[in-house]
Amino acid sequence: MNPADVATGALNSPVPELSLWGMFLAAHLVVKLVMIGLLLASVWCWAVIINKSILFARIRGSMNRFEQIFWSGQSLEELYRTLSERSTTAMAALFVAGMREWKRSFEHPTASFMGLHARIEKVLNVSIQREIERLESQLLVLATVASAGPFVGLFGTVWGIMTSFRSIAASKNTSLAVVAPGIAEALLATAIGLFAAIPALVFYNKLQGQVAKTQARLEGFADEFSSILSRQIDQHVAPGRDKAA
Repeated sequence: MNPADVATGALNSPVPELSLWGMFLAAHLVVKLVMIGLLLASVWCWAVIINKSILFARIRGSMNRFEQIFWSGQSLEELYRTLSERSTTAMAALFVAGMREWKRSFEHPTASFMGLHARIEKVLNVSIQREIERLESQLLVLATVASAGPFVGLFGTVWGIMTSFRSIAASKNTSLAVVAPGIAEALLATAIGLFAAIPALVFYNKLQGQVAKTQARLEGFADEFSSILSRQIDQHVAPGRDKAA
């Protein structure tokens, strides 16, 4: 668009409406695209935030229920049969994976217990990594919007101010009535960038903290469960040692 035409139109037309919608409609096409992109990114971030918040609440509830059942004294075999018949997550998934590896050692009468404890710990660690990867999925979206959002908004602002200054230079009119609308339209892009970036940054840090807490709980349970199975291994190995002696 020719800056001279823009300037002439600005001089001959009434002062544009300074509402948010009016400033959006009066903005340059590039600035409009930046605003739309940032608004879409903000919607995407809020979808991730809501989805992850619900997921973490569900995970916490399932871990609390599982710990209550696990430490109630119920038989591990009975608990394993119950949980292996349905989809499990978090601590229940660790328990099922560990018990499955444990039971595989009893499938053959001549099976050796050597290295069983190490295999169980490996299985538990792999299960923890899978759970953490599932919890951390899509959090990169929040980190990206939090870091790049203000800069994208600043790009829209710079482009809008550049267009406004070209119009001012073409019209040779520096009155506030000519300058203010264009500057306001340009700054709207930065405001939308911050609107998208600030919640993304806050909830990214919050959700990462919840991931760390969940990982600590899973690792603590894995250590306790591994110790229980280690004692079971010792009980099975001890009779064989007594006979050999």
